Amino acid sequence: MKNIIYFLSILLLVSSCSDLTDMNNDEKNPSTVPAYSLFTSAQKGIAEQVVNTSVNKNIFRLVNQQWTETTYTDESVYQWTTRKISDNHWGAFYAGTTTNDGSLGDLEQAKYYIESEVILATDPQFAAKTSIQKNQLAMIDILSVYSYQILVDTFGDIPYSEAHKGSGNYLAKYDKALDIYKDLIVRIDSDIANINPAYEGFGNADIIYRDQLSLWIKFANSIKLKLGINLKASGLEEALADAAIISASKGTFTSNDDNAKIAYQTNVPNTNPVYVDLVFSGRHDFVPAQPFVDALVAKNDPRTTVYFAQNLKDTNGEALPYKGGVVGLKNSFGKFTQIGALIQLLDFKGTYLDYAEVEFLLAEAVERGVAISGDAATHYTNAITASMKDWGIAQAAIETYLTQPTVAYASATGTWQQKIGEQAWYALYNRGFEGWTSTRRLNFPLLSPPSNADASAEGQIPSRMNYPIREQTLNTMNYNAAAASIGGDKLTTKIFWDKN
Repeated sequence: MKNIIYFLSILLLVSSCSDLTDMNNDEKNPSTVPAYSLFTSAQKGIAEQVVNTSVNKNIFRLVNQQWTETTYTDESVYQWTTRKISDNHWGAFYAGTTTNDGSLGDLEQAKYYIESEVILATDPQFAAKTSIQKNQLAMIDILSVYSYQILVDTFGDIPYSEAHKGSGNYLAKYDKALDIYKDLIVRIDSDIANINPAYEGFGNADIIYRDQLSLWIKFANSIKLKLGINLKASGLEEALADAAIISASKGTFTSNDDNAKIAYQTNVPNTNPVYVDLVFSGRHDFVPAQPFVDALVAKNDPRTTVYFAQNLKDTNGEALPYKGGVVGLKNSFGKFTQIGALIQLLDFKGTYLDYAEVEFLLAEAVERGVAISGDAATHYTNAITASMKDWGIAQAAIETYLTQPTVAYASATGTWQQKIGEQAWYALYNRGFEGWTSTRRLNFPLLSPPSNADASAEGQIPSRMNYPIREQTLNTMNYNAAAASIGGDKLTTKIFWDKN
């Protein structure tokens, strides 16, 4: 049965006044927020950032040339400083939600409250309460690991060991990206070991899996697999990478039923962020990009019917071929293929990680020589099938697609990087950040920057984001050290695993 996850409004519970002293309390701004509310807030905040389409916050669909712009082209040509996009992406995780400390801040605060709860050894429910507490801490940490990986994969070296120390250290040092990755693997291993599905976690406050702890274990293993694959691609710490991939592969997602998704409601503000950005706003800022549209059309991909709208008609009202917008130029909204209606629904689910991505990673693991079960062709086929099923494509259409010589693993054009990279690009539609990560790691598909790209990109597709302007001005000493460490705070500086 599909996991149907109902988005919860975050409730801040405050007690009613019992005497005159209580009248001094601001009930609308409680000094202590329940841990479960902070956990829900963090889940929502992370999803908002990876799903939204705002040019101020999330421009990865544009970087990855799945979408392009109609009127304002700054983001498509890599002029990212005017809107402080790096600051906003950074801040979504580090600073700016319920605790004014971002999703990671919410998670750290929830962790603090839970760890502060003393469970007496004499309590008859000591064993159960201890297990619940361990489950909650593991769930919190899994989301923290997920968030830190995104930050590393965006910027490289980042504040980590000194992050969220509050008054203890507002100007955090930057840790090496490789060292962070190694620690994240240790953390995720501990989280997997600490979860006991026989006990509950956050109950209904868990808006990803509704407290199905066995699925949290699969989610953690799938995150670990991605960490391992990126580490393997770096050519560094090969033994650690192999061990992480092999152990994770035994407990990852095994079907779309396991997908880590958040379902939205049909009432604002709990609606799908894509609906907010594309429909509720009344704006028409994006169209599918020509490289993406042409690639899917050339392969007779049945996902075109859900990814794109068949809005172009001839004078007789007959449908015209799909036509993607030109990257870097202004594109009249009505003259190009438009974005499909499905992802614009109010309650369309937002994805953290899915089975299709896992299967592509497993295919890649085989090709990189890691000793896991299955062969690359099977994992590749499973990935394409999972993606199409998740988008509602009929089985017959899936089978027809897979038999095409240009699609079948044995006969598709190019190296394994090209085969997996291009198909992962198609499947990671509406997941711009992970699509960008896959493209950077595999160097496929082969994308070209627009001819009018900003000079800061040096004629290349950006490999990373610049550090936030706020860090440059307020945390100057640590910023300068980090910039020197990674080889320069440039769009062209590669993340440590980007070696192909």
